[in-house]
Amino acid sequence: MIRVQEQAFDAGGELMAFKAGKTHVGGTALFVGSVREMNEGAAVSAMTLEHYPGMTEKALAAIEAEARGRWPLDDVLIIHRFGRMLPGDDIVLVLCSSSHREAAFEACQFLMDWLKTKAPFWKLEEGGGAPRWVDARESDDTAASRWSKT
Repeated sequence: MIRVQEQAFDAGGELMAFKAGKTHVGGTALFVGSVREMNEGAAVSAMTLEHYPGMTEKALAAIEAEARGRWPLDDVLIIHRFGRMLPGDDIVLVLCSSSHREAAFEACQFLMDWLKTKAPFWKLEEGGGAPRWVDARESDDTAASRWSKT
């Protein structure tokens, strides 16, 4: 399931709802990404994420489908926020469940690596001078490349 939303989410509440009634699941991996107060040595007082509705959901659905094709997942939840956020605010939540923990962990890592590099969000950071658009870092591309099929 994919949700792209402006409002904040409750990671604990989402986890409880995600796991409800799933007694056959052996492992659930959870990742929450948050706004940092510093990025690459520059202060961040706020971050705005922009996206194109429709295009974003389609791209996230393709990323989710790729994960489901690679690992035996029981379920997946991706919540990605847009709009203006402050340091400490949560941006993204990824939940993956499977019969065994290894698939859940790997799929969760894969999803975050691909969300960072392939999801169509544009990030504008404020703080310490003029607002600046932020691109994926080389380290993000390196992390995502480990999942390339050869």
